[in-house]
Amino acid sequence: MSWEAYFIFIVTTGVICLTPGPAALLIVAQGMSNGMRRSYWAIAGIALANALYFALSATGIAALIVASSNLFSIIKWAGVAYLFYLGISTILSKGSAFSVSSEPNVAIQGWAAFWNAVIVELSNPKALLYFVALLPQFIDPGKPIGQQMLIYGSTCIGLDAMTYSFYAWLGSKTQKFTANAKFVKTSNRASGSLLMLAGILMAGVKRAVH
Repeated sequence: MSWEAYFIFIVTTGVICLTPGPAALLIVAQGMSNGMRRSYWAIAGIALANALYFALSATGIAALIVASSNLFSIIKWAGVAYLFYLGISTILSKGSAFSVSSEPNVAIQGWAAFWNAVIVELSNPKALLYFVALLPQFIDPGKPIGQQMLIYGSTCIGLDAMTYSFYAWLGSKTQKFTANAKFVKTSNRASGSLLMLAGILMAGVKRAVH
């Protein structure tokens, strides 16, 4: 690949990673409840989900999913339903990785946060479309495909880690306010509402391939 193409890929992917979405909300909530260090369980979950999408893209399976109206619809509407479920759970502060809590034994963390992050990212059809519609634009068919996929995949995971570490840091900076019950309640209502808004927006996502 050319350095120019690689640089454009980094900038494009970095902007997409920085764009707030359900994954970013989850990491901020984890930072607020558990601190930056423990947020890495959720960050690792998002990275795993994107690595799976990347592998599907490399083998062409993701393209088949996007091309199939039924399969894509199943993923999309499952994602919409899950976001609404998480939104309501967060507003009610009932066992959601997005819920902010000042009590360490109540806040979801560790493996639970990891798998919540995996499911949230895998249920996002925008992530699927990214790997199917955008990634191939940077592949040079005249050079080793496997090597290029490995470099782009590693770069994507690295950018994920850096971006979500930043979100975890932002969340951790407000951790001292979680002792305030009103702050926690307001944060959970705002986060839950944004999750349901994300679900509404996700419902409008259409296939890039027809």
